[in-house]
Amino acid sequence: MTTNDAKLTKKDFTSDREVRWCPGCGDYAILATVQTLLADAGARPESTVFVSGIGCSSRFPYYMDTYGIHSIHGRAPAVATGLAIARPDLDVWVITGDGDGLSIGGNHLMHALRRNVNLNILLFNNEIYGLTKGQYSPTSPLGSKHKSTPMGSLDRSINPVSLALGVEATYVARSIDTDRQHLTEAISGAYEHRGASFVEIYQNCNVFNDGAFMALKAPDQKEHNQIRLRQGEPITFGPDNERAVVAEPDGSMSFMDTREAGDRVVVHDAHREEPTTAFALSRLSHNPTGPTPIGIFRDVERPVYDDMLRDQVQEAVDTKGEGQLTDLLSSGNVWDVED
Repeated sequence: MTTNDAKLTKKDFTSDREVRWCPGCGDYAILATVQTLLADAGARPESTVFVSGIGCSSRFPYYMDTYGIHSIHGRAPAVATGLAIARPDLDVWVITGDGDGLSIGGNHLMHALRRNVNLNILLFNNEIYGLTKGQYSPTSPLGSKHKSTPMGSLDRSINPVSLALGVEATYVARSIDTDRQHLTEAISGAYEHRGASFVEIYQNCNVFNDGAFMALKAPDQKEHNQIRLRQGEPITFGPDNERAVVAEPDGSMSFMDTREAGDRVVVHDAHREEPTTAFALSRLSHNPTGPTPIGIFRDVERPVYDDMLRDQVQEAVDTKGEGQLTDLLSSGNVWDVED
């Protein structure tokens, strides 16, 4: 690890481990983006930690020349929460997938976000279980036919951005694995944000779910379907911005011809304190098979859990003095266990 103040490069964040994802996997593009971003942002390997759970994405810490923890299935947010509280000097990242983070780990993810722990959470969404060879996941569309659902999934899929906004995460964004510039902007915003940041990344699994995001990636489709959210700008899309996002009286949002929309066109404001508008935007597309918003949905400031917890501990010390664990264990209702 580099310990001086010299300008770092992507190589300084690249470990000597052989990267072992399937050829063509979208994880390669995400890895390269994060390594370059950290170098450009002035991060230090010795002050950076990546925590993962179980899944293809969870190999990520091995390929970063930083500290890393390969934890257990779904528990990465819980492990990372403890680390962020104990070591406020570290940049703590959580790497998870749609299976790891939204199935067995959904509870931990939700609470890390609602508490506003100072973590950067990247969720790789390929709408499939890749490591265990192609079972449907919490984000697989209704009716998906995979190894574990040969007649079609009966589960309505989770919208990760809606989930994050529903628990009022303070930074929520969505991007695409192969769009290097857009992905860099989304993750840079997460890195600069103090508090819980959440970035959903559409990531192609070319072995078990190839082409799931072609509506947003194919050259002949992406201009028609990518709704790029830009702070302070009207939300329009299409090759000539001919379509617009408008607000409906019931609080939802929909699409219409820009020329007909007039002053109904929604102007994007990620800094709006109330999350309802961002939530309505997230509901425009449940699965990315048509027009889908990408970008930063929400970016607001709120007290950070780690700071408040440390302040509370310090207040207790200041008012009651240093405590001893033995005193705590022997206080109140206690009993002796005899052999």
